[in-house]
Amino acid sequence: MSQPRTPDQQFARYVKIAIGFFILCFGYFIVADLYMPMTPQARVYHQVTQITPQVNGDIVAVEVSNNEPVKAGQLLMRINPRPYELAVQQAELALAQVQLQNQQLDADISALNADLSAAKAKLNEQQRLHKRSAALLVSKAISEQQSDEITAGLATAKAQVSAIKAKIQAAKIKRGDHGDNNVALQQAKNALAQAQLNLSYTQVLAPHDGVISNLQVTTGTYAKAGMAMTGLVANSLDLAADFREKSLYHVRVGKTALVSFDALPGQVFSAHVSEFSAGSSDGQLNANGALAQVETSNRWVRDAQRQRIHLQLEPQSSAKLTYLPSGSRATVQIIPDGGIRAALAKVQIKFVSLMHYIY
Repeated sequence: MSQPRTPDQQFARYVKIAIGFFILCFGYFIVADLYMPMTPQARVYHQVTQITPQVNGDIVAVEVSNNEPVKAGQLLMRINPRPYELAVQQAELALAQVQLQNQQLDADISALNADLSAAKAKLNEQQRLHKRSAALLVSKAISEQQSDEITAGLATAKAQVSAIKAKIQAAKIKRGDHGDNNVALQQAKNALAQAQLNLSYTQVLAPHDGVISNLQVTTGTYAKAGMAMTGLVANSLDLAADFREKSLYHVRVGKTALVSFDALPGQVFSAHVSEFSAGSSDGQLNANGALAQVETSNRWVRDAQRQRIHLQLEPQSSAKLTYLPSGSRATVQIIPDGGIRAALAKVQIKFVSLMHYIY
């Protein structure tokens, strides 16, 4: 018959049980952190597009309200189009003026060609007269003065032909090519296209599907090109999770994961690792001319560095989570390939999801 344990013996037994339990938990933590890592440092991100007008002007109408879902191409706001309509009319008039100028140059070139034909006929006449005068001068039929006058007339006729040819060449250069290759015509058409483009910018459209956020614009607000007026939050979400570097040793792209969102306690969603971030801001060096900043720490065990991975929710899960706001927190559990570890990992994330009912 065993003797009853003394209080000291019972206390020693409890201490041994506690130490054993601690060793068991510590070993489980080490194994779990390597082969079935979990992190509560996960967050939902949505692409946010800044809606920035591309022209200046008074906003005459705001067609949406804050937090309203919109479709790609939907009208968000209107900028006063009148100045840009006038610019289009001015560009159209400039194009018509260039076309008229080209027509006038064509007429001038035709007239100069007619003058050239007349000048060539005159030159041909002077050349024949000069040839006859040379024979008449030998026979003393004409005086030397008359011969000189004929020679001068020939030179004048030649100069006239050269002058008209130069005018035709200058007119052709000013006229340029015919059709769409004409430089002046292209410039006028480009100016008209730019004016029409600026006019289209007076209607600010949604670049993609999403939800309008932080709309602080009212009718009468002066819009400046390049200055954001509101934000458009995309429906598609990106789930980013930060793990300790050691915990990612066995994690690869495509690895299965389970996700629990703080906003949806008790629910677990399927996902997979889609990509690893190239690094973190701690590993970025700025070329600012300053000397390197040396890390200093008095701690024997430093804080573990975390690296970011991105996860893609499975289609059946993603369809249920499009309404989650940007910034929602989540817990991510990496699932090993089969075995008891996979079962334990699923138990871990399910336990965490249930704990979200409390905290």
